[in-house]
Amino acid sequence: MSNAPTTTVPNETAREVNVTAHDLPLACPRPGAPLWARHPRVFIDVLKTADGKASCPYCGTTYCFTGERPKGHH
Repeated sequence: MSNAPTTTVPNETAREVNVTAHDLPLACPRPGAPLWARHPRVFIDVLKTADGKASCPYCGTTYCFTGERPKGHH
């Protein structure tokens, strides 16, 4: 049995990101994502759900819409 300390690596696929109307239209991966976290670009419609949450089908990142919903087209 080893006495070496264990290191917990954060699970990048379980991230939750808060977004506002300023971030719309929302695409994943977000600008500035590291190269290792890149995947094909996909648009996420957080306004379509009642709770304002939607997940990326590639990486599993959950986007949570916060703030006032934009007015205008639905």
